[in-house]
Amino acid sequence: MTLVLLPGMMCDGRLFQHMPPHQCTAISQHETVQALAADVLQNTPEFFALGGLSMGGIVAMEVIRQAPDRVTRLCLMDTNCEAETDAVKAMRQPQIDKALAGQLDSVMRDEMKPNYLADGLRHADVLDLCMEMALDLGPEVFARQSAALRDRPDQKKTLENWDKPTLILTGAQDRLCPLHRHELMAELMPQATLTIIQDAGHLPTLERPNETRAALERWLEE
Repeated sequence: MTLVLLPGMMCDGRLFQHMPPHQCTAISQHETVQALAADVLQNTPEFFALGGLSMGGIVAMEVIRQAPDRVTRLCLMDTNCEAETDAVKAMRQPQIDKALAGQLDSVMRDEMKPNYLADGLRHADVLDLCMEMALDLGPEVFARQSAALRDRPDQKKTLENWDKPTLILTGAQDRLCPLHRHELMAELMPQATLTIIQDAGHLPTLERPNETRAALERWLEE
């Protein structure tokens, strides 16, 4: 069974370089979650296991809303099943404007990267990789992904209707998508396993790759 992994905002396949064998499918060509999910479904096998981190998890939830019969199991990592809050929505357009004006590097450096990693850990290599992935994708992708996140639907009902094997995984020190968001998803899906990766923030696939890979392998073997 093919494992399809969807990366977070301004990330590519390098986000999952330490994970089990998989197909990484980009989510960068559209500005709505609905269109991104439809694109995923056009570029994946008929049946597949699905995982996503952060924005990738948000798109994964829309994938199972659109085509639940095609996904055999689900992994949601460091993500959020609820619609964007008004406070975060208000931040999106100024960031988009800066990125399109040639300041993507400063938006990533000053407004996004400081929230990625666990407190007290100095993973310069991880932060450098995040910047490299973002700059490789470019400002137009940033604008499209920001719009998709801003306007995304609430997916709590989608998760309530989902009954297949599910892993909910988060870094214990994730500030962007805190633990309580994952506890909510676990409440919505009684069959789900909630796994908390210690000494990790928003990017456990890079911060704690061995522990994260082991959790995914257990989920795949269920």
